[in-house]
Amino acid sequence: MELNTLKELLTKKVNECGYDLVSLSLERRQGDLVLALIVDRVKEIDMSAIVELTNVINPYLDEINPFETSYSLDISSLGAEKPLKIESLQDYVGSYIHVHLTNPIKGENIYEGELVSVSDSSISLTYRVKTRSLTIEILKENISSVRLAIKF
Repeated sequence: MELNTLKELLTKKVNECGYDLVSLSLERRQGDLVLALIVDRVKEIDMSAIVELTNVINPYLDEINPFETSYSLDISSLGAEKPLKIESLQDYVGSYIHVHLTNPIKGENIYEGELVSVSDSSISLTYRVKTRSLTIEILKENISSVRLAIKF
């Protein structure tokens, strides 16, 4: 089976399970053939979610039998600090995020804090400076990159 055909079939199956298929690759790792899927969704993906998805995808792959040779399945997520798209930030209101700016605000070009709100042109972020909690409004056009962050 061609990889593009397999990607279409797996995209549909992964979507039915509530995930997006970010990437699919077929590669050799230490001599073994590995079908690697990277998946994403707004809701956090923990190990039990990966196991549940694997328990759906494995039998489906057995059913469609995409390859004549043996292979392993590797399903993973984008991780705890996954990159976010500016156009989908509304889905992450309430999340702790890391924002890198194109042009500094108040001398800083990196802010980490809770995403409070998202409008058409800007976001509001609550962050801490020592014991104080501050809120800043950042224009979307000034955002170079944004990702989830781990709060320590």
